[in-house]
Amino acid sequence: MPTPNPDRKQLLGLFQGLRLTDVCDAMDAVGLQDLGLMDPAIRPLWRDTESFAHRIVGLAHTVRFKPASKRAPQFESYEQFKKWMGQWYRELAKGPITDQIQAGDLIVIDAAGVGDCGFIGSNNSLQWMAEGACGIVTNGGARDTDEIIRQKVPVYCQRFGRGIRPGRLELESTMQPVTCGGVFVRPGDIVLADGDGAIVVPIEKAQQVAEIAIDVQEGDKKGRRWFFNKLGMTHDFTTEPRSK
Repeated sequence: MPTPNPDRKQLLGLFQGLRLTDVCDAMDAVGLQDLGLMDPAIRPLWRDTESFAHRIVGLAHTVRFKPASKRAPQFESYEQFKKWMGQWYRELAKGPITDQIQAGDLIVIDAAGVGDCGFIGSNNSLQWMAEGACGIVTNGGARDTDEIIRQKVPVYCQRFGRGIRPGRLELESTMQPVTCGGVFVRPGDIVLADGDGAIVVPIEKAQQVAEIAIDVQEGDKKGRRWFFNKLGMTHDFTTEPRSK
C-alpha cells in the first residue's frame, strides 16, 4: 500500500489517536463552535472496542453523485442486463476514480438525497483501501454490510442501501467541494471519525486544532489515570501518555 507524502503524513500523525470529542473541543477553542460536526445519523457500521480499529482520520477525497436521469430498459436476458449494468458503471457512475486516490485519503461520498442505493459495497471498499484510502464516510447507504464488517473496512454511513448504482444514480463530480451530514467538505480537509460520529476540520486550521486537541486529550488521560488507580483498574492504551 502507498505511504503518504511527508507533509500529509506529518499532519495526519498529529491527529492519529485523537477522539472526535478532543477535536470538537479544539474547534470550539479556535472559534469554530458547532462547525464541522456531521449529522449524528452518520455512524460507524461496526465498532471495535478492543483496539478501536474502526477509528479513522484522513484527508477528504470527495465524491458526489446525483439522481439518475434515465431508468433501466426492459431486458430480454440476464446477459443483456449485465452488459447494460457494466456500461452504466463505466460511463455514468464510476467513482471515486481509483487513480486519484492517495495514501491517507478518506473517501467522503455525498449521496445527494438518493435513496435506497448502496454506494459502498464489499468489493469496491476493498479496492479503495488497496489504493491507500483509510475508510469511507457517506450521507448515503452501504450494502454487503456483513462482508464489510467481517473485512473490517471502516465505513460510516447513514443507512443501509440495497440497490445498485445503475438506474439509480450518476457520478456528478470527484475532488470538488461537497456537503455531507450537513457539513461543507473540501478536498484535503481533515476528516476524523470514531464511535461518536464524524467531524471535518478545515485544512487551514488543522495544525492549530490538532495541537489543542492533543492537550485536551492528555488532560483527560491524566485525570483518568488517577481514577484508574483509585478504583484499582488495570491501565490500558487509552490512558497511556502520548509519545513525543
